[in-house]
Order: sequence, then structure tokens, then C-alpha cells
Amino acid sequence: MVQSGFGRLVNHPDGDSRRTPRSRPRMAGENERELCSNIKDNHFFLRSGHASGLRTLFLAGKLSMAEKIRILFLCTGNSCRSQMAEAWTRQLKGALINPYSAGILKHGLNPDAVTVMREAGIDISGYRSKTVSELPADLTFHYVITLCDNAAETCPFFPAETAVMHRGFDDPPQLARGAATTEERLAPYRRVRDEIKAFILTLPPALSTT
Repeated sequence: MVQSGFGRLVNHPDGDSRRTPRSRPRMAGENERELCSNIKDNHFFLRSGHASGLRTLFLAGKLSMAEKIRILFLCTGNSCRSQMAEAWTRQLKGALINPYSAGILKHGLNPDAVTVMREAGIDISGYRSKTVSELPADLTFHYVITLCDNAAETCPFFPAETAVMHRGFDDPPQLARGAATTEERLAPYRRVRDEIKAFILTLPPALSTT
């Protein structure tokens, strides 16, 4: 038996030598290598011209190569759409983006949003509904993305260096009113969940539209 960096070389009864996958805990230094990977990703977006918004932040000294982009997803009650957006971003773009969510008001975490996100393999049951004023006072954002018309129209004041963009999605609780069955009620939640996922997959290049 020979140990290698790619796994264990094992002699099988048929005389074949095959490598078996090696599983091990994360070693010291891997977090640093992951950080380096983040830096390379940011270099790629800046160099390739896919995200002029990122280039603007970098050239203005507001974003270092080792820094993740901070995005606040804002909707009316921080109960459904913004929670989904935060969760999808953590899952799909966590290497590049630090996502947050809040509402103009606080409506509480929507249980149907929890259900459909769990169906997609993401548990948001530990998330909580909050308003912008409940976020840390010293927390600043590179981008604020409003997800509903009401949030766009009543968006709080943010410093001039924060870019605000709008990407509206339908309101699942409103669409689900009057549903006769559980499946009918969850259908708009699933549709909006998938639409938000598709939007998150366009980040950060889509930030260049601001």
C-alpha cells in the first residue's frame, strides 16, 4: 500500500491497484488558501470587465481584493423574499459575497418560506425577521438590493458610497391568499424561490448594471 496526496493506493484481490478517495479534516492553512481563491475570483471579475461595479469599488478604495462584497437584500417585512435571497447567496456565492437581509418593517419569518427553502436543501429556520435599524450601526454595505416595489419606494437613506439597485419579485404570501390546498399555497413560494436563485447566480456580474 502506498500513500499519496490523492488518496490511498490499494492492491485489490484481482491484482488491480486503485486509488481510494482520501477524507480528512481541513488542515491548517486551508482557510488562507480559500482566501487566496477569493482574491483570485475578485481579480478575475475586475480584470475581465464582467463587473464594472466591482471595478468602481476597487478603484475607489472601497473594496480590497481580499474583501467580500457586502450586500443587503431589502423587502417590506423581511419575512420571505429577502430571507430567500440571503440564504441563496450564502449557499451559492459565499466565497465572494457577505449577504444580509432586512425589512422596512418586521413581519416575522414566513413558515412557508422555510418549507420551500428546506425542499431546496437550505435550512432558514434559524433566521430571524429584522428591520434595517436592528442591523449593527457600524455595518456598511457596498450594495443594497430592493426586492419589492414598496421597499424600493420607501428605501431608507444609505451613505452615498452604497449603490442601491432594484430587482423586484412577486410577493408569495399575497399570491397564496385564497389557495384551496397546500400545494396551491406553496406554488408561488416555490416559483419565487427559484426566480431568486436564478438572480443570485448572476452575481456579482449583474452588479455592473448599477
